[in-house]
Amino acid sequence: MITWPSPAKLNLFLYITGRRQDGYHHIQTLFQFLDYGDTISIEINHSGTLQLLTPVDGTTEENNLIMRAAKLLLIHAEIYGTLSTKVGATFSIEKRIPIGGGLGGGSSNAATVLIALNYLWGTGFSLKYLAFLGLKLGADVPVFIWGLTSFAEGIGDRLLPLILDEKWYIVIDPSVGITSFQIFSDPDLPRDTSRRHIKDLLLNPFHNDCEGIVRKQYYEVEKVMSWLLLYSTPHMTGTGSCVFSEFNTQQAAFNVLDRMPKQWNGFVARGVNVSPLHSFMSSIVG
Repeated sequence: MITWPSPAKLNLFLYITGRRQDGYHHIQTLFQFLDYGDTISIEINHSGTLQLLTPVDGTTEENNLIMRAAKLLLIHAEIYGTLSTKVGATFSIEKRIPIGGGLGGGSSNAATVLIALNYLWGTGFSLKYLAFLGLKLGADVPVFIWGLTSFAEGIGDRLLPLILDEKWYIVIDPSVGITSFQIFSDPDLPRDTSRRHIKDLLLNPFHNDCEGIVRKQYYEVEKVMSWLLLYSTPHMTGTGSCVFSEFNTQQAAFNVLDRMPKQWNGFVARGVNVSPLHSFMSSIVG
């Protein structure tokens, strides 16, 4: 059994520039990985069955992205005949990324499973093909597959890798679960932000177009942002509910975390330009 990292992400900014007829939104966002996340233990076998040993609260096994990713990869491996024998796997997950927090936990889990099983089963698919499969599971999955800090457009699937300063972040979870559907279906959500060049976006203060709606509907998120404002500039990641602030040093971030009110959960992590999953994969492959 091998234990694989499944890292969290931040949306350092998120702008909604339009809406498609199928309900998806055009966005411009900046993805940053964190050296913090879930871990998924995987043991392969030759039974042909897939089993999740640690159910995730609020998610059935059929809807869990770990199982959906494994089944999808297995189907495509069988279609293209890349398996030399019957394969299966058992999974267990240690969940650290809050569900409904905007940190990409489910998408990250799916990407970790696709990359891990592609290696363990020897299916031989390229990252480009795995990203294609990942998009079937969620718009954020491809960035976790590619594993690089990226500027994203389209529905979040058109990616431009970037190198950023690897800052430290405090991330606070107000223990409120928010689904992307809730926010993106809100009639008052801004959907007409002007599309801008990445150079212009990086030179101006970052913002999240979902923030106003979330702060209005979820008082706990509003309280976190108001409290963090005492120490630094707060931002919301994704469609919420987690809130983060950036610091130049680890100690500065911990100084604020130590003052955090006890009713919230929080952690300090470093932003990294290469996903911990890809760093781990490189250590295995050599």
